[in-house]
Amino acid sequence: MARPVIAVTDSVFPSLDLAMAALAGLDPHMRMSKSAAADDILAVARDADAILVTYAKLPAELLRQLQRCKAIGRFGLGVDNIDTKAAAELGITVSYVPDYCMHEVSDHAMALLLALARKIPFSNTLVQSGRWEMPAVAPLRRIAGQVLGLIGFGNIPRALAPKAKAFGYEVIACDPYAGNELFAGCGVEAVSFERLLERADAISVHAPLTPSTRGLIDAAAFARMKQGAVIVNTARGPLIDEPALIAALDGGKLGGAALDVVATEPLPKDSLLLGRPNVILTPHTAFYSVEALEELQTKCAADVARVLSGQPPVYPVRAG
Repeated sequence: MARPVIAVTDSVFPSLDLAMAALAGLDPHMRMSKSAAADDILAVARDADAILVTYAKLPAELLRQLQRCKAIGRFGLGVDNIDTKAAAELGITVSYVPDYCMHEVSDHAMALLLALARKIPFSNTLVQSGRWEMPAVAPLRRIAGQVLGLIGFGNIPRALAPKAKAFGYEVIACDPYAGNELFAGCGVEAVSFERLLERADAISVHAPLTPSTRGLIDAAAFARMKQGAVIVNTARGPLIDEPALIAALDGGKLGGAALDVVATEPLPKDSLLLGRPNVILTPHTAFYSVEALEELQTKCAADVARVLSGQPPVYPVRAG
């Protein structure tokens, strides 16, 4: 059997040693694209048996130019950069790693919720500037007894729920694809999207980015929220309509926002989200830990190896 060719479109890893170890049984020939541009990707992937991708775009027009591709492994848990419908039509199996950073992202979301509730970054800025002024931080509300609404109820929000409960949050969630037994098993009340907006003191966004969820949190959604509610997003930036978010902050409807993801990354230097004491920004780091990236690399490459060996992947992506 000829050595399979595996093309790597882009990578955030210091090395791909762990991926190579997971693929070692196939003795593959690895090709690294010079950049994430379509022409550079095709230069290494046109006749490849499989592709490993992180952030590079793999639209239908690119996929149709692949001559032998059987598998695409996404180093991540979102697949909005891949045309999965076109891949399915072409007989290409797409896999991802939906559980590699459950601990990290749920921890990060919890940390952002606490930082907003206790106004920790703002307090730190005051003290660092020489202002020891407790009244400037007021008011602060007790966390215990507040309602946390989870938009989406996949692996990460299910990991977040018990952490939030430990601080006294009442947790509710909406997810049209999760069965009632899943909510019941986690002790979380299932509600509609509209009801969640109306009841939650804090909202944490965990939905996947699809055509139907893009801009899900828009001006109408902010209008339904409680006065002074706060929102956390560790999922995908375009889930929130940013102009509507800024308007809700400017108008005082929203008490604060904590964002690990934004519509355009890196965040533009002239963004109206900057310089606000009630906005916390982190540079898309919720997923990160040394251990998470090790797990990600290994699981992603192992699934590609399975497909090339004629086996089903552990983490297949449904065509969308």
